[in-house]
This record gives sequence, structure tokens and C-alpha cells, in this order.
Amino acid sequence: MSGQSLLVIAFTAFFIQNVLLTQFLGVCSFIGVGKKRSSSLGMGLAVLVVIVLASVVTFAIYNYVMYPLHLEFMRTIVFILVIASLVQMIETIIKKFSPALYKALGIYLPLITTNCAVLGVALTNINEGFTFGEMLVYSTATALGYLFVMYIYAIIRERVSLSPVPKAFRDIPIAMIIAAILAMIFSRFGGLI
Repeated sequence: MSGQSLLVIAFTAFFIQNVLLTQFLGVCSFIGVGKKRSSSLGMGLAVLVVIVLASVVTFAIYNYVMYPLHLEFMRTIVFILVIASLVQMIETIIKKFSPALYKALGIYLPLITTNCAVLGVALTNINEGFTFGEMLVYSTATALGYLFVMYIYAIIRERVSLSPVPKAFRDIPIAMIIAAILAMIFSRFGGLI
């Protein structure tokens, strides 16, 4: 595992195969929370923590328990249980230490449990046969890419909300147009590697 291969994994996960813009995982929270910078930053950080922790825990469970015992067929249900437990823990911590963020995230915080981006990253780590280091780089870069896109998206949506948008394009239609433009921009990074 060379530094160059880790850099390629990180760049690809962050830009080229961005979990939101090319894999379309986690779009519910993306559209729902991406209206304000503060809530999108909070959601992005929560997803970052959950993705990295869930990836480490699921990687260890899969490689040191499930695979040796030939229980690979149970990985999806086990991964979902791990993710749900981690989200409950993080939700409790946010509620205790940042009630304002907890209120701003609202229903979207428990929805991280069903955020397919978290499960998708955990499954990709196993399907790609990543080593621990590669898994950690991929998971962190994917989560940072999610956070970055969420934040950029929120900045644009805040600016657009101050603009005179035709009635037919307000709210969800303009949000989808912004997402499509971001996806087109990110798709151009594919030619760099």
C-alpha cells in the first residue's frame, strides 16, 4: 500500500465517485438538510463520524468474526445493527452537548441510521477487499466528500433563496437543478486520474 495508491483512493472517493453526486447515496438528507450552512455542516460532521466509526467496526466484525465463521451472508443485517447503534450513541451525545444542533437536524439525525451512504461505504470496503489503511482512507475521504458537497450545496441554496426565482422553480426544483450542476462539475474530475 503506497502513499500514491492511498491518494488515488482518497481523490476518487472525494471527487470522482462522490457518494452524493455520482452514487446518489444519502440524497434524502442532502435535499432536506442542505438549506442552511449550519445544519448541513452539523449533518455532514455527524455523517463523517458515523461513516468512519461504522466502517472501522464493520471492517473488524466482518474480517475477524464473520469471515472466519463463514457468516458473510449476514453482513447486511449486522452492518445495519452496528450503524443503528452508532447513530443512537451520536444522537444522545449531540442532544446532550448541542441541543441547538440537535433541534436543527430534527428528524434527519435518526435518519442517518437508514442513510444508505453509511451502509454503502461499509459494504464497499468489504466488496473492494480494502486493507485496514485503504478502508480508513476511503471511508474518511467519502465522508469528507459528503460533508464538502453538503456545505457547498447549502451555501448555494442560501444564496439562491435570496434571489428572485420563478415560482415554478422554487424549493425542490431549484434544489435539484443545483444538485445537477454540482454533479456535472464533479464529473469533470474523472479525467484527472
